[in-house]
Amino acid sequence: MAKVIYYNIDDNLDYENRLLREWGVTDIELIEMKDPDRKTEFTEAVQAADGVVVEYDQVTAARMKKLPHLKIVALQSIGYNNVDIPAATAHGVCVTNIPGFCTEEVATHTVGMLLDLARQITFLDRTVRAGKWNPLLGHTMRRLSGKTFGMVFFGSIPKAMLPVLKALGMHVLVYAPTKTRDYLAEFGVEKAETLEELCERSDVVSMHCPLSDATRGMMGAAQFAKMKPSAFFINTARGGVVDEAALVYALQTGEILAAAVDVIEDEATEQSALFALENTVITPHAAFLSEDSFYNGRKMALEQLVQRLSLRQIPSNLVNKEVHIAF
Repeated sequence: MAKVIYYNIDDNLDYENRLLREWGVTDIELIEMKDPDRKTEFTEAVQAADGVVVEYDQVTAARMKKLPHLKIVALQSIGYNNVDIPAATAHGVCVTNIPGFCTEEVATHTVGMLLDLARQITFLDRTVRAGKWNPLLGHTMRRLSGKTFGMVFFGSIPKAMLPVLKALGMHVLVYAPTKTRDYLAEFGVEKAETLEELCERSDVVSMHCPLSDATRGMMGAAQFAKMKPSAFFINTARGGVVDEAALVYALQTGEILAAAVDVIEDEATEQSALFALENTVITPHAAFLSEDSFYNGRKMALEQLVQRLSLRQIPSNLVNKEVHIAF
């Protein structure tokens, strides 16, 4: 029987075990292991696992060498930057993710952040609670119609935002190096040839790219310096795609007007210099979350485990497609 260890994953496994019963899967055992203080070394904790489900823990090359039974790392997320993909491929370990599980939630959250910044909802709420009943505090508010919304990359989440942005009367500009001008025109959006062009022309710059070596810190001092002093910055992607010190400087010096972020650079310590700034709206990596996405993501991850370990199939959401799978 294949053993799958859910390592430091929120909630219990009642839902997953119910799904296995409904699917008639009897050759997979799900094991819940919680060690929030990391008292046991990761490889010791999951030594017997054929599959592991992790959230923030790093699955490195050195760790995979010590896990001879490991066949699959199933992530309950879209991003997979906490797994060494080349090492997994070399070790014959499948890595799977759950693309699209929270598209609607992140799209809605991003639009919500746009509206919050434009109408200063969080800022004005703070001032009222501080005893100041004055609608003229903060920055001068302007209509969104006719403004340019700049998207960094163009996956399912930006596409889900388009109907709302167009209903608001916004022009959409996209920096997506792998997408052609004609492809983007089919969606009614314009292509920016460079990130710098996007930053110069946009009234809002919103991040929608995965975290990789190519995208790490892609929004830095040079990019923020190109933005309009009246511009907003939104990040619901990953904290690492932004040079956070550069963002703080841009907000403090007026290079940009305000920012809304759902992610920070160092979520391990849950600390950021952004927390002290008044012209910033921050949510705790919550853009993906709803009751619907929570269970949908868990189901999708379990499906990958069943495909690999029970049905002996190539997982449908395989990240490292070059991996040689020995059944």
